[in-house]
Amino acid sequence: MALLEISVVPVGTGSESFQDDVDRAVAVIEQNGLKYQVTPTSTIVEGDIDKLFDVAQVIHLNEVKNNAKRVVTTMKIDDRTDKDMTLEGQVNKVDK
Repeated sequence: MALLEISVVPVGTGSESFQDDVDRAVAVIEQNGLKYQVTPTSTIVEGDIDKLFDVAQVIHLNEVKNNAKRVVTTMKIDDRTDKDMTLEGQVNKVDK
């Protein structure tokens, strides 16, 4: 299991709001059956590394298809190979 933090900023859409963009991204994540957590500035997704890359690409390209003149996508991946890692487990470690 790996964690992906993704933030997508569409530019040139004529709107200052990102709500519809976040909704589209979450729909892609849910269609792929992945766990996620939306934060104020990004979304964290849990899953197999290959699936995470696929989902990130779809999310990015959806913004291009939605007529953004420019799309800036920032990703951070935490891929631990010695043991499984989950969203819940990482949050619980911090809360303790």
